[in-house]
Amino acid sequence: MSPVQENRHQVLNTCYRFLLDREDAEDVAQEVFIEVFQSIHLFKGESKLSTWIYRIAVTKCLDELKKRKRQKRISAFGKFIRLEDITNWISGGTMPDRNLNAKEEWNELLKALDRIPENQRVAFTLSKMDGFSNKEIAEIMKTSISAVESLISRAKSKVIKVLNENQKK
Repeated sequence: MSPVQENRHQVLNTCYRFLLDREDAEDVAQEVFIEVFQSIHLFKGESKLSTWIYRIAVTKCLDELKKRKRQKRISAFGKFIRLEDITNWISGGTMPDRNLNAKEEWNELLKALDRIPENQRVAFTLSKMDGFSNKEIAEIMKTSISAVESLISRAKSKVIKVLNENQKK
């Protein structure tokens, strides 16, 4: 099976989670695999091939966001979920039931996520949305595992704080 076939679905989902637009995600995913094809000879085998591909995907997504000069990103969980379930999930609980609908609370979550620094959003997205281990995230972000742990911890705290502040208003 080729790297494209093995990673196509996950790369597309990752791109969608960052860009929140299916067509843009498809375009960027295509760019990712073009770059993979053109630069496969540069792959040194120091990490898994999939990690290298996701590093390219995250970089391409961030480049696209910068190009558009928009801060809005972070994934859709599929369906809207309740604010208290989100807070519990961010704090380390289980993923909320995807059948719960609450558009207003979903919008609040997106606003809170938009207030997280970029490196925290990337680590948080890769951890909570894409299910990568801290080691894999460290490889993707080219940083240490302890830095990833810190980024995720700070992201959780900030999102919960913003959500609580918004809920009080």
